[in-house]
Amino acid sequence: MPSLSDRLKHLDAHSSVSNEFRVRTFQGAFLSITTLVVIVYLISTELSFNFTATTNNHVHVNATTPDGLEIEFDVTFPNIRCALLSVDADDPTGQKQSLHIDKTHRVFKHRLKDGKIFGRRSKFELGDTFHQVEHLEDMARTKGLKEEDPKEKREAKEEEEEEESSADDEEECGSCYGAEDEGECCNTCDDVKRAYSRKGWHLKDVHTVKQCKHVTSSKDEDGEGCNIHGIVALSTGGGNLHVTPGRGLEQMGTQKETISISDFIVEAFESFNVSHTVNKIRFGREIPGHVHQLDGREQVIEDTYGMYQYYIQVVPTLYRFLNGTEIQTNQYSVTEHLRHVQPASGRGLPGVFFFYEVSALHVEIEEYRKGYIHFFTSVCAVVGGVFTFMGMADRMIYSRTKLGSGGNDHLG
Repeated sequence: MPSLSDRLKHLDAHSSVSNEFRVRTFQGAFLSITTLVVIVYLISTELSFNFTATTNNHVHVNATTPDGLEIEFDVTFPNIRCALLSVDADDPTGQKQSLHIDKTHRVFKHRLKDGKIFGRRSKFELGDTFHQVEHLEDMARTKGLKEEDPKEKREAKEEEEEEESSADDEEECGSCYGAEDEGECCNTCDDVKRAYSRKGWHLKDVHTVKQCKHVTSSKDEDGEGCNIHGIVALSTGGGNLHVTPGRGLEQMGTQKETISISDFIVEAFESFNVSHTVNKIRFGREIPGHVHQLDGREQVIEDTYGMYQYYIQVVPTLYRFLNGTEIQTNQYSVTEHLRHVQPASGRGLPGVFFFYEVSALHVEIEEYRKGYIHFFTSVCAVVGGVFTFMGMADRMIYSRTKLGSGGNDHLG
């Protein structure tokens, strides 16, 4: 009676062939080496594929509204002096947003010469931006300028020379010179001006204010550009963040003996070439693999008079890592439009506007790995498939070689 081991031998599906019945060929050796190389390569790719974290995206309607929207931006204007630039934010109705400013949320200006940053950066307050030509006309009237009349132009006021800034224009807790509320600090020239404006007081001589001594005038910045960067907190209800002409325009025209309102407006337009480079814009913390559409985007305005508008759709995003930690941030998509404006067109003033709207959709991105079971299954498929394919190729090549040589050795 056959033993158990003899019975099991009949189930052997991998019976070996004696060496005396094997035929070893050059093409067989080449295919064996190729088989080994292909298997090693495919296993390494499977190893990377199965153990590298990938992401799975889910999109759903956002049931809650985010608490706030933080935007970090860095924009370079190679043709506009820092003294002429101001930054502000409006809500969808055109009303000013109440911007929270602290040690984290601040905006800085940095002067540029020949495309290179020089000097020390300076902090400044948001606001006091102009959107319409009427705003410039009102400013011109407050300066004492007359309506356009080439024969009757008044003398412009002399502008005092100011020192070039050699340090940040902020101290730990500066004085508001009697206009402060309890516990309030005036760390910049803009802080002092705002405190006086709130009290309804007139600041007679700005140059006696310590915080204003290093403020650079636009005249000192002829031929310079400006880099503006910072972080501000905005409303989630939508609106816009814009960089437009500011109170620095008050200093324009003071170098000329006579100037009219029309001349003042034309000079303002010509001084505000909004060609720019968006170095960076973020609506929250960084997440892996996120591509920022506007980073490094350069826009050149050929005719000087332009209002560049970016329409940004902000999508709240939750990123969940393999270890379970989460980042709540925002992604965005953007379209852009150049609006041509002229001094007498009534279409507004030159500037750069970032219009944003928070989407009702919410994206969840979750990292995951396929794991060991999927990896070993793939390895078995790779090894078996490669061996089978190379074996078929070896037999086919061997058969054709034998037929071509006319031999009758049927071994192998």
